[in-house]
Amino acid sequence: MLQAEGSEPIKIEFDNFEHGFPEGFGPGGWGHLAYAIGIAFAAFQLVIAAWNILPSQVVRGIHVGFLLLMTFGLIGNFTAKSEFGRAAGWLIGAAGFLCGLYQWIFYADLIARDGDPTRTDLAVGTLLAVLIFEGTRRMMGLALPLMCGACLLYWFFGQYLPSPLNHRGYDFDQVITHLSFGTEGFYGVPIYVSATYIFLFILFGSFLERAGMIQLFTDVSLGLFGRTRGGPAKVAVFASGMMGTISGSGVANVVTVGQFTIPLMIKFGYRRAFAAGVEATASMGGQIMPPVMGAVAFIMAETLGVPYSEIVKAAVIPAILYFASAFWMVHLEAGKHGLVGMKRSETPSAWKALVSRWYLVLPLAALVYMLFEGFTPLYAGSMGLALTVALILGASITLGFSSTVLRYIFWIGLALVVGAVSRAGLEIVPVSCVVAGLIVLAAITRGGRRTLAACRDSLADSAKSALTVGMACAIVGTIIGMMTQTGVGTIFGGWIIGLGAKSLFLALIMTMLLSILLGTGIPTIPTYIITAALAAPALAKLGVPLIASHMFAFYYGIMADLSPPVALAALAAAPIARENPDKIGWEAMRIALAGYVIPFVFVYSPALMLQAGDPMAVRLGFYGAVALATLKALVAIGLFGVVAIGFLFTRLAFAELALASVGALCLLGDFPFSDAIGFTLAAVVVLWQWRQKSRNAVAAV
Repeated sequence: MLQAEGSEPIKIEFDNFEHGFPEGFGPGGWGHLAYAIGIAFAAFQLVIAAWNILPSQVVRGIHVGFLLLMTFGLIGNFTAKSEFGRAAGWLIGAAGFLCGLYQWIFYADLIARDGDPTRTDLAVGTLLAVLIFEGTRRMMGLALPLMCGACLLYWFFGQYLPSPLNHRGYDFDQVITHLSFGTEGFYGVPIYVSATYIFLFILFGSFLERAGMIQLFTDVSLGLFGRTRGGPAKVAVFASGMMGTISGSGVANVVTVGQFTIPLMIKFGYRRAFAAGVEATASMGGQIMPPVMGAVAFIMAETLGVPYSEIVKAAVIPAILYFASAFWMVHLEAGKHGLVGMKRSETPSAWKALVSRWYLVLPLAALVYMLFEGFTPLYAGSMGLALTVALILGASITLGFSSTVLRYIFWIGLALVVGAVSRAGLEIVPVSCVVAGLIVLAAITRGGRRTLAACRDSLADSAKSALTVGMACAIVGTIIGMMTQTGVGTIFGGWIIGLGAKSLFLALIMTMLLSILLGTGIPTIPTYIITAALAAPALAKLGVPLIASHMFAFYYGIMADLSPPVALAALAAAPIARENPDKIGWEAMRIALAGYVIPFVFVYSPALMLQAGDPMAVRLGFYGAVALATLKALVAIGLFGVVAIGFLFTRLAFAELALASVGALCLLGDFPFSDAIGFTLAAVVVLWQWRQKSRNAVAAV
């Protein structure tokens, strides 16, 4: 567990398991059972990723079955007070696994009698729905099950509502069949993505962390920024952003990287609420940082039917702006309160850290390369994982070599073997053979055996980490199924289109509020899925590029986790900082101000997301429009930062704050001379502040 130097590890407790289960798998034999099932779950997912041997519907069913089995089993292990309670948890989970297995055993029969379910089908489908709702409630609390339950009530009784909210009415068997046996309910696109891409990338991130990636990111960020003004906070922004590229989990970043960075920031003079707000902001930003992007990128690509690389390219510039804004905020806060950086003796060398562990970057670099070259995320993730495992096992094997020459011979030989088996392209069978050979070699060395045990632990831990995302993807199928069968999404879309006919800005405000409201207490993935299904198609009909409309909904789903009164990221940071979660939430909103304004920028200037249709492209060309949109966004978030912190070169007076606010809003707006006014006011504020700084310096002399 990471911690600040000289401090004790901080125990973090939550009211539910949305932030992850505690360490381990439970007491005694029950823990061993959970551990073994976790390994079986991970092994199943690896086999499915490598070899497409089962129909998609069967894969989804077995995936949901494993989710239910481990969810109820682990909840029983960690909460039951008796052996009977733990056994009951595992029996309920086993019933859920059998529901998933039902999809495999009766796969052909279910297809043959589609639309005409038997009593057994209805019983299994109903049990599956009950278990998914109850498992999600036990794991995440009431917010998401209540929302999905309201959709179920509308599905069953919506025919009694007044027009235009009513629908034609659906019988019990129609609802259960659509929900539990089709591909538009529990087994829809979200659970398909969970069963393929998401689990694989969770496993990829887990192996990289096990290999020491967290420590590498921390050492590099300390070396680069630790000695600068407000260095500890910049370390938090950089390290959390880098971890977000492989984990994609905001709250998980808070409770891992935050254990080190929050106490460090407090030690160097940052207020507790501000320090926790910085970590919450940076960690949530990991979900918009390619390549993983909190798994939403995979769901977005599947939903839109576009290559994954298109989503990543569209997200790059806004993500950089988000983290640049966070850097700017902590820099201004440090200047306002006179906070200094760390001493040279307290910071490692970034260059030495990279030189000693540069090989850890190879799997991530290979992953990004393959994604941008057009390979599928499943293939890229599988190869990235294989490369990570090869590096981990190879490093453990060479530790037993007494000679540096032998180490070089081993790595060169391994490279030649990989090159030989990949002459006709990387195929999963020869790559698997290479990994299997390394496993055999590792098994006969002492350090290698320890590494194999660590890899085995990573398999089990990944299965446990996948439960929250997987259960959220399963239950949100209720909303998707309800919308596809009743058509209620068109009603809401009509409202937004009607509002947008008068003002696109008002339609965007409504979508923003909807995303933040729906995201209150709900993980980002279901928030995105719900809002994208309701509002994104309507925004697209108003002329907003399709990727921009979906990314707009996604951004505000993330901002919901930073916005009080719930602010899940703030709740996760509160026990580490020992501060009130509401105070942390308000500070996080201030620090993450860019996250609230960037979506409006890329809607009005699609070039910011490298999308066609930007109005300025006609005059400046595509790349000219990209440059202008990026410059406008940089100046706008710079002014917003000055307003939020109240400092640039000196503390700002009220008139300066007002001018900076107007300038920032003008750069976001789309009316005659808005850009000219915005840039002019920005120049006025900067020059006036520089003059004030010079005057203060003269007065001090």
